[in-house]
Amino acid sequence: MKKFKTLSLILFTLSFSTLAKEDASKLITQVDNQTSHLNIEISDGPYVFKNKSKSSFTSFWVCDGERKQEITLIDNYPHKFNSCGLSAEVTSGLVKEDNILEYSGDFKIAATSDFHGQYKLMMQLLQNNNIIDTQGNWSFDNGHLVITGDVFDRGDQVTEILWFLYKLEKQALRVGGQVHLLLGNHEVMTLNGDLRYLNPKYEYTANTLNIPYDELFSKESILGNWIRSKPVLVKINNMLFTHGGFHPSLAKEKRTLSEINTVFKANLVKSELSTKREGWGKYLHKKNGPIWYRGYFKVKDEGASNEEIELLLHHFNVKNIIVGHTSQKQIETRHEGKVIAIDSSIKNGKYGEVLLIDGNNKWRGTLSGEMIPLENTP
Repeated sequence: MKKFKTLSLILFTLSFSTLAKEDASKLITQVDNQTSHLNIEISDGPYVFKNKSKSSFTSFWVCDGERKQEITLIDNYPHKFNSCGLSAEVTSGLVKEDNILEYSGDFKIAATSDFHGQYKLMMQLLQNNNIIDTQGNWSFDNGHLVITGDVFDRGDQVTEILWFLYKLEKQALRVGGQVHLLLGNHEVMTLNGDLRYLNPKYEYTANTLNIPYDELFSKESILGNWIRSKPVLVKINNMLFTHGGFHPSLAKEKRTLSEINTVFKANLVKSELSTKREGWGKYLHKKNGPIWYRGYFKVKDEGASNEEIELLLHHFNVKNIIVGHTSQKQIETRHEGKVIAIDSSIKNGKYGEVLLIDGNNKWRGTLSGEMIPLENTP
């Protein structure tokens, strides 16, 4: 179905030529010129949009390199869209904002981060750690799975991951479980048209559909609307999750989790705002905000001190802050185990881990499914 290796090789070669990396459109044009004689078959989709008619949807696909568009009437849910070997199950129309930020109870927790389009590796990791079964269905009972952002960019199976998590979320809810997809910097970048790290496959998709890539995730689309409903943080039992981290100023200023999430989300997509981001809303989307902050991994003079970490833990009433964004070779801890780093470099497509939590016990779930006790590092 996907004969993309030739295109990837050409793009890799071109990226080191005199072309500017950020000039993506020129790059795609040159690739098209050099590959017009080749049989390159790329399939992607669906991108499903709800029309003004309550029961009408328009879906767009790229099927073997060609544009395909369908209008579908849906009388009841779920409804499955199938074409060119790809499928997606839409379980409802547009969804409302997810405002529940705190959960507590007696259940297992799994947490991972930064899939970056690596669908196959993600599936292997979740299957081998018994979060999904061999058919890709939820098998984590009433457990909670947290993904701290960055599904988008780099890899070439972003669409597959999004539809999978969309479906998995509904499956988990039916048996009392939860899937928490948090916003990372790459989700926010994509929604705002910052496509610096976009895989060339999706440049091809956008060009073929004649729709800018970020507009494929507009608030009228099923996936775009769903992504907009997601929070930037979640607190589960005595643990606080976000993509990048919480700057110590949030504790010093006594900011609440609800306030952080509400202001961040109110300033999510610049083109959809009536005025420019200002003040604290602008601050939360900059380097010290929850999707960009890296202060837990810097030297003392530049990063958060142990005292500031303690201040954060006390303010938010948690024992651990769990973050992605800053890549490690495996799941590791910082600040005497109080900060847990779960970005295990899945983006490279070779290895990844999931943090497994049962009560006070924590393990590194490896790609093969081995459970290794999590040890504290300085």
